[in-house]
Amino acid sequence: MQRLWRGFMAGRCFVAAVLLLLQAVTMALGQPTQPVAVALSAGYVAAALLAARFAPFKTIRGVDAAWLSTIGVDLVTFTALQVMQVGSINYTPLFALPVLMGAVLGTSAVGLGTTAVATLLLLGHAVWFWLEQPTDTSPRFVQAALTGTGLFVVALIAHELARRLTREEAVAQRNRSAAQMHALVNDLVIETLSEGVLVIDAEGRVHAANPAADAILGQGLAELALPFALNAHPAWAPLAALARQTFTRRSPQSKEIPVAQAQGAPREVRVRTRLTQTRDRQTESLCVMFLQDLRELEARIRTEKLAAMGRMSAAVAHEIRNPLAAITQASALLSEDLVDPAHRQLTTMVQQNAQRLSRIVDDVLDVARARQQRVLPLGEQVALDPTVRTLAEEWVQHAQRQGVLLALDATGSDVRFDIEHLRRILVNLLDNAARYAGDREGSIQVTTRINSAGRPCLQIWSDGAPLEPAVQRHLFEPFFSSESRSSGLGLFLCRELCERHGATIGYERRALSPGGPEGNEFFVAFAAAESRLTQ
Repeated sequence: MQRLWRGFMAGRCFVAAVLLLLQAVTMALGQPTQPVAVALSAGYVAAALLAARFAPFKTIRGVDAAWLSTIGVDLVTFTALQVMQVGSINYTPLFALPVLMGAVLGTSAVGLGTTAVATLLLLGHAVWFWLEQPTDTSPRFVQAALTGTGLFVVALIAHELARRLTREEAVAQRNRSAAQMHALVNDLVIETLSEGVLVIDAEGRVHAANPAADAILGQGLAELALPFALNAHPAWAPLAALARQTFTRRSPQSKEIPVAQAQGAPREVRVRTRLTQTRDRQTESLCVMFLQDLRELEARIRTEKLAAMGRMSAAVAHEIRNPLAAITQASALLSEDLVDPAHRQLTTMVQQNAQRLSRIVDDVLDVARARQQRVLPLGEQVALDPTVRTLAEEWVQHAQRQGVLLALDATGSDVRFDIEHLRRILVNLLDNAARYAGDREGSIQVTTRINSAGRPCLQIWSDGAPLEPAVQRHLFEPFFSSESRSSGLGLFLCRELCERHGATIGYERRALSPGGPEGNEFFVAFAAAESRLTQ
């Protein structure tokens, strides 16, 4: 409707310019003109320009300021020119402009009322002409009546068309808003899906891809400008073949495909395809391809198993706790009556191992229940460097591993940590490092230092191959492992033990020195011993 308003304003300016030009041409040709008509035409040009520049758009609902400044001015101007017409010039067709404007931009009452006023003005002009020249003026009355009738027909048709246009535009706006909302929701859902999504046309071009697809496929997919050919990389050729098969068979397809990566081994991907529904033959179907990393899928399954195993482990731990307490108590009573040192040594071993089992039971209960970390006693403090040296040397002696270097540079740093928990963390990290490190001197390095935040840190570095991105994302999840022989609980328990003591554990790929070889580093940042830890 605003465009129609601007169209009518431009039309009024054009008519005003034509009227003024007509007066100028008449004067140039030497024909008789009236100065009042020239002045009226010039005034009409000014009024049309002012209305086009300053008159605001709104639906005309009556004889208001908008009606008077536009339609009213037109009716008065055209009627005055019709009365002052010289020669054979007839201004009657100009009355169609205000009639159309009232019918399109106003209500039905405004449209019909404007038409009625124009018709009455034409009839009034015929009466005035009859009074001035009482001759046979019947043709003028007939012409005025026919013109009025035509104006009424034009007003009715134009008003109905305008109403239909308004309804259609309102429906189109609602549909557009709904479509935009659905598009935004779809984009958000696709962007946050853990599954990779590709939208492919019949020619094998990708029109949409989410971040998960980039993470699964690699090869710089996110950097390609859409649309791009799916077979842009040889590694994606099996995906392009599956998309063509989907279009050929017109049915969903499913397949497990190894996809080569820019770094590391190929990734096993489960691919499912579906075709979009079309309502007509002119709309092209699209193939929507869903990608799932089988390793991540297996990790989620393991996580679900953890919930069930956690409930079971809590029940088993409760059942173990009572026999352990009985064994500990019986061993203590037995040791009171024993005199033989060998027998007393055996009972001491029983008590020590029973206490160790009791601590393991407590840890299992902590993990299974995900309970809040307890406030550690003030006495549970260890000197970091001597403790790490002792534990690392014990591991080297037990594992018979060569090439381990110690670089302890956190002298005087005490950390609040249970020594048995620190032993388990260090042993787990060293076992992982030994599994992938080389045999050369310095292939495994254990260091301590004070980081930039002032926290003591323990670092275990090895020269193993870089970890795949998919493995890095799930390093500390339970039951996730890149090897079938591993339970996948080592790093998970390390993280749980660190969180219980206010420490953080992480992984990064880096070189120990500029220009040196890169390796895998696991680091533990401890909380300062002076702070009381709660969770």
